[in-house]
Amino acid sequence: MPFVSLVPFVLAFGVSAQEPFRSRVDVVNVGVTVTDRKGNLVTDLAEGDFEIFEDGRKQTIRYFATGSAADDEAAPKLHLGLLIDVSESMGEDMSFTKTASIKFLNRLTDAVDITVVDFDTEVRAARYSQAEFARLIERIRQKKASGFTALYDAIGLYLDGASGQDGRKIMLVYTDGGDTRSSISYHELIDLLKASDVTVYPIGELEHQSASGKHEQRMVLQQMAEVTGGQAFFPTSVKELDSVYDKVVAQIRAQYTVGYLSTNEKTDGTWRKVEVKVGRKDLRPRSRRGYFAPLRK
Repeated sequence: MPFVSLVPFVLAFGVSAQEPFRSRVDVVNVGVTVTDRKGNLVTDLAEGDFEIFEDGRKQTIRYFATGSAADDEAAPKLHLGLLIDVSESMGEDMSFTKTASIKFLNRLTDAVDITVVDFDTEVRAARYSQAEFARLIERIRQKKASGFTALYDAIGLYLDGASGQDGRKIMLVYTDGGDTRSSISYHELIDLLKASDVTVYPIGELEHQSASGKHEQRMVLQQMAEVTGGQAFFPTSVKELDSVYDKVVAQIRAQYTVGYLSTNEKTDGTWRKVEVKVGRKDLRPRSRRGYFAPLRK
């Protein structure tokens, strides 16, 4: 059933755009993807292979799980967010977008729920269970391109809804990257992304952008991914989607969850840098770069 619908979107997160987004849980959970020097995913590591540091201080790992343990009752549940740009600038790419999103949903069937956010001048959101899959696909098929692009507001709305979910949170966003309508700025959005525990995978459709616009929007989408430990992709045709989705699904399956209780007990709302290390020099971990501490007055 739909959980929220904002028409038009108004920033009403419970915190202002200037405030960092707060976790309601004191355990810091970090999603970590590990690759070797050739870029191959490494999926056979154990808890003892990881070290985690906050502001340079080593932390004690309290929780550890692998993404491949989807059937394990103790494994963190997977929540999927699907953000679809249906603004007028996506007109030439709407067929591609619909095909891309449906193909992905057919590949990842173990998410306990799917939140769909489609956006143009306005932002609309609904959450579906796997049992409502047919309704979800019909929603996507009916979309038509029109209006301006409230990309940043759409991501902010999804992050707000995801804050109440426990488990792993993965967001895919299909867009040409150009925001023309949002009430929050790009820098405010980056703060919200940094403060969230959502891993972002942008799918950039930039073929109809100018050369200068394409470079700028690529940088925007790549930064969104990097601050959350995700990765941006820029397919140029439907034929490339299977390869992209192989990589995205493999990364989701290979993602470790490492949790700890911070030794810094201050509730001052400050930014804390998080670094994950693996006990082998040939391996490269990728994760979000930190989080904002809780703020309690």
